[in-house]
Amino acid sequence: MSDETAGRRPRGLDDATVDALGVLSCALETVQRARGHLYAFHQLTGTAHRELEEAIESLRAAGHDAQADLLATELLGRDVLAGRWTFQVVEEYDDGYHRCFVDLEERVRDELAGGVRHIYEAEMKERQQRK
Repeated sequence: MSDETAGRRPRGLDDATVDALGVLSCALETVQRARGHLYAFHQLTGTAHRELEEAIESLRAAGHDAQADLLATELLGRDVLAGRWTFQVVEEYDDGYHRCFVDLEERVRDELAGGVRHIYEAEMKERQQRK
């Protein structure tokens, strides 16, 4: 084993547990990707909102007050979900599902592998580099 992966697996940790922790780690990575998409949704929606404000101003400047009023009344400031803007959706996800997932993944890893991360991946790297 290389210096980087040598001793990463705690003594006595069986292959089935390493595999299970690898799947759990993969699931956490997927949750992290979902979180990133949620932040992209938040930022894109905010950009669209600012562009909508600009469109309303442009419509007014072009003499289309009725259409500008329609957009300002029906869409500007509207909740994206019932009672929520995107920042609230992000906060609820972060404080709820995401935090719970991160905390429980760490707890399970601590209990089963002494907190060591990416054992499965480190061993896969070692196997592939020996070929």
